[in-house]
Amino acid sequence: MSYPSNPSAEPCITTFDEFVKLADYSLMDTLNADPDATEEGNDHRARQVFSGHFVPVTPTPLAKPEYVAHSSTFFKELGLSDELALDEKFRQVFSGDLSAAPEPMRQVGWATGYALSIYGTEYIQNCPFGTGNGYGDGRAISVFEGIINGQRWEMQLKGGGPTPYCRGADGRAVLRSSVREFLAQDYMNALGVPTSRSLTLYVSKSETVTRPWYSQDSCSLEPDVLVDDPVAISTRVAPSFLRVGQLELFARRVGAAPPTEDRSNAHPKASEELSMIVSHLIEREYRSDIDPNLGFTDQLVELAKHFRQRLTSLVANWLRVGYCQGNFNSDNCAAGGFTLDYGPFGFCEIFDPWFQPWTGGGTHFAFINQPKAAEANYYMFWKAVRPLLADDAEALEQFDQVGRGFAEAMQKQIQNMWADKLGLTEFNPELFKQLMQLMTHSDVDYTIFFRELSHIPDDVSALKKSFYGKTSQHFEDQWQAWLNSWRGLINDGPVEISLAEISTKMKQTNPKYTWREWLIVPAYQQAMQGDYRLVKELQAVFSQPYDEQSQAVEDKYYRLRPSAFSDVGGVSHYSCSS
Repeated sequence: MSYPSNPSAEPCITTFDEFVKLADYSLMDTLNADPDATEEGNDHRARQVFSGHFVPVTPTPLAKPEYVAHSSTFFKELGLSDELALDEKFRQVFSGDLSAAPEPMRQVGWATGYALSIYGTEYIQNCPFGTGNGYGDGRAISVFEGIINGQRWEMQLKGGGPTPYCRGADGRAVLRSSVREFLAQDYMNALGVPTSRSLTLYVSKSETVTRPWYSQDSCSLEPDVLVDDPVAISTRVAPSFLRVGQLELFARRVGAAPPTEDRSNAHPKASEELSMIVSHLIEREYRSDIDPNLGFTDQLVELAKHFRQRLTSLVANWLRVGYCQGNFNSDNCAAGGFTLDYGPFGFCEIFDPWFQPWTGGGTHFAFINQPKAAEANYYMFWKAVRPLLADDAEALEQFDQVGRGFAEAMQKQIQNMWADKLGLTEFNPELFKQLMQLMTHSDVDYTIFFRELSHIPDDVSALKKSFYGKTSQHFEDQWQAWLNSWRGLINDGPVEISLAEISTKMKQTNPKYTWREWLIVPAYQQAMQGDYRLVKELQAVFSQPYDEQSQAVEDKYYRLRPSAFSDVGGVSHYSCSS
């Protein structure tokens, strides 16, 4: 699934006044505000939110905001002029000062609550009130919703200051994590993986916050120093930011999931609000897929089918490019089926099925377990929506059948993905099993190996540049035997498809340039000193991850991780970034 875009469109929005005229607030206009909230959005202290779909809240502006970067790719898709990112009022708004926004744009944003489930188990421990009523957008504030080039988009400030869901924190994001998320969203889009998008990144030239992080070359598992980091706001964009956890929240309130005593039937409109949020999800994310003339319960069956398709495809894509979400809870699972919340994410360099960049993630969120985590999140979606079909036995059975088929659908997506990576017309279980055994027992660079394989070599020596360290003759013989078996399958494919065509297709599946954390660290370190050149360089490299680029780019970015960066905190592993 991909979002409509027009990458060749000429910029048609050149001024801020033209931009604000695109505002159209479907969420705030059709869903319920928290009845305990203030209309003006002065709602920045942690508190319980018992009802409503959103809380009006104003962002906290950055002090002395400075431009760092914007996504020219996405600006072009939206038809926005690049100069807008440097416009004074545009910068004001997207660094948190909504007072600069004229009508029809509003001078108040909104934050949403959601529930937390980990692998299908509900949690309320993260809520300071012990009820779950304080869990939601703690530092993410949506400030704009509008229709651009026929597509509805929502724009959200990450690090926009505290909301009622901040759990006592400051609501800020640091430049380090903001640079990572900004670059990662651009990169994932270029890879063809559904994702929230990057719009702009601004940093404060005077405001800092203290965060735990790692000392230089630290091998500590957890942060070992406190660092004063510049505060930044990145704007991320998506058709909506509705999450599985949001659906869960309203389902819990009507007793659809096992509630705590003070969550059950928290207010008389709980069931109605569940129905409203699900209808809103369909309108925002599945309008082009689901016929609005269908009855509501039939629409829910279609929703289950399309979300299953998107989620299984998404996770297969994650595995294809070596991405590990790190913390794939239900609250980090976009109900639109795209990648959301780039916190403790990472990309696999040395292949390890159990790769997990987040020190708090455990094996259950490891690279190879992402399909299981996705199934658990889908189960919570199914569990939350299911009560809405209680009065339609036939639709309920169809809905349940879709849910029961998740694992099979996931397996099919993954097998098709591996076949594509290997240039095969169909998945070969034995060949794949042998490959996983060889890769697991080798120190093989995941990206470089598959890229070199895309040249369809006939000798293992061509793959050696993907190996960390020397290999024994016995080991090379095993690899050569596998390579011979693989080439045999390639040669037995359809005669009308040449090896050159297979190679080209493999190169469009297996990127040449991947995210290597040790090359990202210098970018945000230099950015903290006011030098943004490396951020822009990475943007350029990541914009064409499948292409052959200059020799200078290849020498710098297409190489194995130096041993000096193994087991280094903030590079090979990190706690939840902030």
